[in-house]
Amino acid sequence: MTALAERPGDTRTRGRVVAQRFFVVRELGIGLALLLLIVITALVNPRFLAAQSIKDLLLGSTILAILATGQAIVVITRNVDLSVGSVLGLSAFAVGTLFVSAPGTPIPVALAMGVALGAACGAVNGLLIAAARVPALVVTLGTLYVFRGIDYTWATGKQVNAADMPAGFLRMGTKAVLGVPVLALFAVVVLVFAGYYLRAFRSGRELYAIGSEPAAARLNGIPVGRRIFGAFVVSGALAGFAGVLYAARFGTLDANAGINSELNVVAAVVVGGVAIFGGSGSVYGAALGAVLLTTIGAALPVLGVSPFWQRAAVGALILAAIGLDRILMARVGERLRVIGGRSVAENAPNQRKGARRA
Repeated sequence: MTALAERPGDTRTRGRVVAQRFFVVRELGIGLALLLLIVITALVNPRFLAAQSIKDLLLGSTILAILATGQAIVVITRNVDLSVGSVLGLSAFAVGTLFVSAPGTPIPVALAMGVALGAACGAVNGLLIAAARVPALVVTLGTLYVFRGIDYTWATGKQVNAADMPAGFLRMGTKAVLGVPVLALFAVVVLVFAGYYLRAFRSGRELYAIGSEPAAARLNGIPVGRRIFGAFVVSGALAGFAGVLYAARFGTLDANAGINSELNVVAAVVVGGVAIFGGSGSVYGAALGAVLLTTIGAALPVLGVSPFWQRAAVGALILAAIGLDRILMARVGERLRVIGGRSVAENAPNQRKGARRA
């Protein structure tokens, strides 16, 4: 019997399966590192696994995970958003000020205002990057200071206290459902929606194509500028949402809310396996990276490690993640070349037979 020629679509499918397997292995490695850290810390101090300690870990990683989700969407497109910490601070103070000036404001209205303010900041970044073609690093470094400057000007000499905000809003920051903090449930919902969008929607998958090769994406008819603009709007909206949750959790707000958090967000994304060069990774890995960094911050003092070595450990993780990403991408490329070569070899006899018949 004559073997059927392998169609190009079959080869692409096999290539996607190979790439997905490598990325799953990478995220499993992050999960194993997190599990190992928890086990070692629990052996040293069993109270590390107490219900309150776990709740504190979840609360500590929630805001970072939401910011990392938005950042991952941007980094996948081969860009970066350094302004997320400033957007968080601006949104948090805006929500606190809203409750002070209009005490009867419904919580959903405050939530919507915080998200809308963040989305507007993201739109500013997106317009400058997608329309004006200015590098994302330059734009977002500038808007980091612009948004923080607006926050400082607005909050000069002012502070919003927990007593100025509704009790129901503050309970949202501390309440738990079946032992799981409500803020963590918000983060899970955001994560699931973002992951589903990137996997199931064409516009979400196009973000990976843009990150892999922007010029090729344009040649294939993908609206690169529009997709990058949308990615920054989503990142800004999630930063605004994180600002609202920050206000609910901490209650007392000033101009320093979220300061210097942008580097932790980028670290969580990189450690979580999202390629800093774009085109690969997932929001689930970024969220795992956020949980891992939060756990490191809580576990190393328990293990008697000095604060200096805590930062050194995070830096080492970032370097290791970048190195592992390059190794994995090289192996994926090699595997895909093997699959492509095998497909050509299998198709060659059939092509020769077709030529003889002609």
